Amino acid sequence: MGAECHHHESGQPGLEGEALAFAMQAAQLHCERTRERLTPPRRRVLELLLEAKGPMKAYDLIAAYGAHGEPAKPPTVYRALEFLERLGFAHRIESLNAYVPCRIEGAGHRAAFLICECCGAAQEFEPDFAPQFAAAEVAGYAVRTVTLEARGLCPACREHA
Repeated sequence: MGAECHHHESGQPGLEGEALAFAMQAAQLHCERTRERLTPPRRRVLELLLEAKGPMKAYDLIAAYGAHGEPAKPPTVYRALEFLERLGFAHRIESLNAYVPCRIEGAGHRAAFLICECCGAAQEFEPDFAPQFAAAEVAGYAVRTVTLEARGLCPACREHA
């Protein structure tokens, strides 16, 4: 974050109440359809990501995990994050070494993030990678995953810059 950065709400309200319950139910249904298990540790990590107001580092998740029970051991949270990423319930933002929830609809997509260098907010969007994938296919590549990270200033930080 820059030296002249100001503080503001990230504009990424975490889920709560009915919205959180709906997202958790959608995750459970997706797991049942795909014959996966949403174990209590996986469920808790997903819940923490959905409630968060921005990207969360693994150690923040470990610390927050015990808010309603026993603290988690790091391997528990890391295994849960691997599961959530594999199912498309979460994305890892490499440059921040942090995680964000993803929509839980069961449809995979390519992830792209706009990351504010001032306040740290991360907003997901869906880019059109079709031309790049076509070029990769022509070159003989089979692209499995893509994550794009674009850094700059969010609207609130631009306004104060």
